[in-house]
Amino acid sequence: MTKRWWFALGAFALAVAGLPLEAGAREIVPFDSDAYSAGTIVVRNAERALYLIGGDGRAMRYRVAVGKPGKQWFGSAWIKGKYVQPAWSPPEDVRRDKPNLPDVIPGGSPKNPMGPRALLLDRDQYAIHGTNRPKSIGTYASYGCIRMRNEDIVDLYERVRVGGKVVVVP
Repeated sequence: MTKRWWFALGAFALAVAGLPLEAGAREIVPFDSDAYSAGTIVVRNAERALYLIGGDGRAMRYRVAVGKPGKQWFGSAWIKGKYVQPAWSPPEDVRRDKPNLPDVIPGGSPKNPMGPRALLLDRDQYAIHGTNRPKSIGTYASYGCIRMRNEDIVDLYERVRVGGKVVVVP
């Protein structure tokens, strides 16, 4: 038998067992949610993971990229807006480091770092959004925003509402 056939058989066995096939794929996990109400987003920077609390002792876990050292923030925020194909204007600290960036990158552009959806937070210029750099997921990569795989931000976008709480912890 070929290696390809064995790989396909192994992938099928994992799928049947209900295990994720892709490292970093979203999954439902146990979560002690006594401190958080259903619908709260909890970001654990050290894990580079975002949890959407289900309120039943479980949460949906997504792999994310978080702020670089010195660019992280901690505390509570609220979702103040939900956007489809958002345009992006570089904040001042990004512009200082990369002065050649344009003033605005239109939504839908492959150069737009926001991806297909964004949840704008009420805290400075931070958002939870998709990315045009999927290999950054699971790393410390941003200027404080929370980056998600594009398919994951589309999923999360449908599950949350404006006014939802976001808690970022070390």
